[in-house]
Amino acid sequence: MDNIISLEERLIRIEKLLISQKRTLTFENLVDYTGFKPSYVYKLTSSCSIPHSKPGGGKLFFDKEAVDDWLLNSNKIPTREQLDQEASDYLLNRRR
Repeated sequence: MDNIISLEERLIRIEKLLISQKRTLTFENLVDYTGFKPSYVYKLTSSCSIPHSKPGGGKLFFDKEAVDDWLLNSNKIPTREQLDQEASDYLLNRRR
């Protein structure tokens, strides 16, 4: 039985790897790729919070590169060093 579970887990990993190689993702692909719940993805698309396309008003599509950029840059938390640098820059510019 352990071999069957292990085989299923391996197939899931392979599917996720194949999805990550695609340029255009469907709604289902995006859910698998991000691990977000479908209801959350619907919320993101309905509020236009995530880049997506809906050609002809039908099925949702996502550009993987745009999604990756959105994932990495939306609500990005700066490092302590970045915050310290911003504070220093602000103080230097304020004195001028």
